Amino acid sequence: MAKPSAKHAGNPVLVKLGIAIRAIRARQDISQEGLANRALLDRSYMGGIERGEHNLTIINLIKIADQLGVAPSEILRKAGL
Repeated sequence: MAKPSAKHAGNPVLVKLGIAIRAIRARQDISQEGLANRALLDRSYMGGIERGEHNLTIINLIKIADQLGVAPSEILRKAGL
Protein backbone atom coordinates (compact mmCIF):
# COMPACT_ATOMS: atom_id res chain seq x y z
CA MET A 1 0.00 0.00 0.00
CA ALA A 2 1.35 3.40 -0.97
CA LYS A 3 1.91 5.76 1.93
CA PRO A 4 0.49 9.28 1.74
CA SER A 5 3.02 11.95 0.83
CA ALA A 6 4.28 13.39 4.10
CA LYS A 7 5.03 16.66 2.36
CA HIS A 8 1.97 17.04 0.12
CA ALA A 9 -0.93 15.08 1.67
CA GLY A 10 -3.95 17.32 2.07
CA ASN A 11 -2.60 20.03 -0.21
CA PRO A 12 -5.69 21.89 -1.49
CA VAL A 13 -4.63 21.42 -5.12
CA LEU A 14 -4.32 17.66 -4.67
CA VAL A 15 -7.62 17.49 -2.81
CA LYS A 16 -9.40 19.35 -5.65
CA LEU A 17 -7.74 17.09 -8.22
CA GLY A 18 -8.85 13.99 -6.33
CA ILE A 19 -12.42 15.25 -6.03
CA ALA A 20 -12.51 15.92 -9.78
CA ILE A 21 -11.20 12.45 -10.63
CA ARG A 22 -13.71 10.83 -8.26
CA ALA A 23 -16.59 12.84 -9.74
CA ILE A 24 -15.74 11.89 -13.33
CA ARG A 25 -15.23 8.25 -12.34
CA ALA A 26 -18.52 8.09 -10.44
CA ARG A 27 -20.42 9.81 -13.28
CA GLN A 28 -19.24 6.99 -15.54
CA ASP A 29 -20.20 4.35 -12.96
CA ILE A 30 -16.64 3.02 -12.77
CA SER A 31 -15.43 1.62 -9.47
CA GLN A 32 -12.25 2.88 -7.92
CA GLU A 33 -10.76 -0.58 -8.30
CA GLY A 34 -11.88 -0.77 -11.92
CA LEU A 35 -10.23 2.54 -12.77
CA ALA A 36 -7.06 1.54 -10.94
CA ASN A 37 -6.90 -1.74 -12.86
CA ARG A 38 -7.48 -0.03 -16.20
CA ALA A 39 -4.82 2.60 -15.48
CA LEU A 40 -2.39 -0.06 -14.17
CA LEU A 41 -2.26 1.56 -10.74
CA ASP A 42 -2.70 0.03 -7.29
CA ARG A 43 -6.23 0.43 -5.91
CA SER A 44 -4.96 1.88 -2.64
CA TYR A 45 -2.85 4.40 -4.56
CA MET A 46 -5.94 5.40 -6.57
CA GLY A 47 -7.86 5.87 -3.32
CA GLY A 48 -5.06 8.06 -2.00
CA ILE A 49 -5.15 10.16 -5.17
CA GLU A 50 -8.88 10.70 -4.75
CA ARG A 51 -8.35 11.72 -1.11
CA GLY A 52 -5.58 14.17 -2.03
CA GLU A 53 -2.90 12.17 -0.27
CA HIS A 54 -0.58 11.59 -3.26
CA ASN A 55 1.27 14.04 -5.43
CA LEU A 56 0.67 12.10 -8.62
CA THR A 57 2.91 12.36 -11.65
CA ILE A 58 1.85 13.75 -15.00
CA ILE A 59 2.18 10.24 -16.43
CA ASN A 60 -0.30 8.88 -13.88
CA LEU A 61 -2.68 11.79 -14.52
CA ILE A 62 -2.56 10.95 -18.23
CA LYS A 63 -3.14 7.23 -17.54
CA ILE A 64 -6.18 8.06 -15.41
CA ALA A 65 -7.55 10.56 -17.93
CA ASP A 66 -7.10 8.07 -20.79
CA GLN A 67 -9.04 5.41 -18.92
CA LEU A 68 -11.81 7.88 -18.11
CA GLY A 69 -11.95 8.91 -21.77
CA VAL A 70 -11.21 12.55 -21.04
CA ALA A 71 -8.27 14.88 -21.63
CA PRO A 72 -6.06 15.62 -18.62
CA SER A 73 -7.03 19.26 -19.11
CA GLU A 74 -10.68 18.35 -18.44
CA ILE A 75 -9.72 16.88 -15.06
CA LEU A 76 -7.71 20.00 -14.24
CA ARG A 77 -10.54 22.26 -15.39
CA LYS A 78 -13.08 20.35 -13.30
CA ALA A 79 -10.74 20.76 -10.33
CA GLY A 80 -10.67 24.52 -10.96
CA LEU A 81 -6.96 24.49 -11.72
